Amino acid sequence: MNLHFGNLFWPGTYTEPDRFPALDKSIRTRVVIIGGGMSGVICGYVLATSGIDTVLVEQKTIASGSTSANTGLLQYSNDTLLSEFADRLGEQTAVKFYQACKKATERLSDIADGLRRKVDFKRRNSLYYASEAEDVPMLRREYEILHRNGFDAEWWEESRIANHFPFRKAAAIVTRGDGEVNPYLFVHSLAEEARLKGLIIHENTAMLSVEPTTGGYVVNTNGGKIEAEHVIYAVGYVPESAGGHWIRALINRSYAIVTDPIDSLADWHERFLLWETARPYLYVRTTVDNRIVVGGLDENIRQPVLSDQELRSRSMRLLSELHKLFPEWTPRIRYEWCATFGESADGLPYLGEDPERPGQYYCLGYGGNGTIYSMLGAEIIRDRLLGLDHPVASIVRPDRSVTVS
Repeated sequence: MNLHFGNLFWPGTYTEPDRFPALDKSIRTRVVIIGGGMSGVICGYVLATSGIDTVLVEQKTIASGSTSANTGLLQYSNDTLLSEFADRLGEQTAVKFYQACKKATERLSDIADGLRRKVDFKRRNSLYYASEAEDVPMLRREYEILHRNGFDAEWWEESRIANHFPFRKAAAIVTRGDGEVNPYLFVHSLAEEARLKGLIIHENTAMLSVEPTTGGYVVNTNGGKIEAEHVIYAVGYVPESAGGHWIRALINRSYAIVTDPIDSLADWHERFLLWETARPYLYVRTTVDNRIVVGGLDENIRQPVLSDQELRSRSMRLLSELHKLFPEWTPRIRYEWCATFGESADGLPYLGEDPERPGQYYCLGYGGNGTIYSMLGAEIIRDRLLGLDHPVASIVRPDRSVTVS
């Protein structure tokens, strides 16, 4: 299955990453992770640093799937707002989940800051603005629930927005404690770091089947068998390869462009991450070399576009939206792509153990910011393996009752 189409930006920023050998014999381990993208490598890093013997297999190469098309925003707020989760789950449960996302964001930021290789990580604040004036009451409700539950959020009126940016919006929420990263560099650097901590990685090793055995499972691959007590499916936007029947993912597609560098970004206050209340929404960020990344125009179609003409029409729409925000700039599109992404019906990820297949786990960050959810999933699974209770494991469990408004 093709996960993206177009000219990707991130792989060109790290052209000679470390490579890992294909599996060529049968081995034994405590845990095997299937998938070498963002979620799989984060899982591998977390387990290895916790002293858990783990093998990761990737059918192609590390970060070659959806990670290459990830736009690298690290935000604890996501597609489903805290106020929306509160309506569905109750405010106490919703706040607990958002607090866990905030902690996962902080943990990712600390990890990215501490890696030996620089991964273009920057701590950022986010500006979430009202796309239309009629969105202000909804936005205000979101601000109030964030504020009264201790999240670092500010309410910005139209005049304050206009004082800091060349555009006017009726209102916005500024949230603090987010970040941005080069996702391709981050995953490769994390894999290199995890290997030093004991993670065994095999690229070009495809999972063919998983069979139960006494005391665990045998993972059959194209290079040998892996005997393991536990199997983690970090298979991204190909949920059917995880088996089971709990995962009900909505697989869609989205678009992104990256511009040539801009001479000066002085009009962009503190390089805030920008996103909006409209659905589907536009989001915008900068890079360390003064490029602008614009994403959005989500479509309820699984297959990415397959022609340059189709792609360019969406890219020009994204460029037009950028020009509305920053009319003085006339940047050129240098990179453009369409990529698959996954959502869930209730906006929550699928994280944790399959109750019908003990010892098999999902780390599938569908809905919202998948990178944050991947970190959360890695810690939930690690705690389960160590016999600990994670405070939000029951909220995101695969067999939860899915309710939507």
